[in-house]
Amino acid sequence: MRNKIVLIGGGVRSGKSSLALELAQGLGEKRAFIATATRSDAEMDGRIDRHQQDRRGQYETIEEPLALGEALLQVKADVVVVDCVTHWLSNLLLQKLDREAILTRVQVVADALEQRRCHIVLVTNEVGMSVHPPTVLGRAFVEICGFAHQRLARASDEIYLAVLGTHLRIKPAPGAPLGGS
Repeated sequence: MRNKIVLIGGGVRSGKSSLALELAQGLGEKRAFIATATRSDAEMDGRIDRHQQDRRGQYETIEEPLALGEALLQVKADVVVVDCVTHWLSNLLLQKLDREAILTRVQVVADALEQRRCHIVLVTNEVGMSVHPPTVLGRAFVEICGFAHQRLARASDEIYLAVLGTHLRIKPAPGAPLGGS
């Protein structure tokens, strides 16, 4: 079986990470989790701790906030969950990289996906369906996320949209919601 690339997008607390872990369980025994978030305050500490509890020690955790493409090429696993692409893009923006430099890094990730060394499940926040950001940084973030999502979607075999606690497959073809009625 060819290694599968899966992209899961949706809003905050929509069930993206749970779906990613559920899909990963069926894709391989040796699992890795690439965490892109960094501890920055008590609320983020709580989120990271909850995500670690959800994995119940069933994944090797790799903390990589910046060099995601390189991490994907070095990981030794049957399946890797990346959570989350938008945190990674935020980290790059906060490093003061310009749009082209960030999109070059997105291409490095896309190239790693296309090598298909293992199954990869990417989690990301869909930010383009929200309000128009009032700041330059906010608008840059939404634009970069949009371009990154388009590129990663082209490299993906399956795409799911998590919304209202349900999951709708939108690629390869729309399907019934998973985990919902």
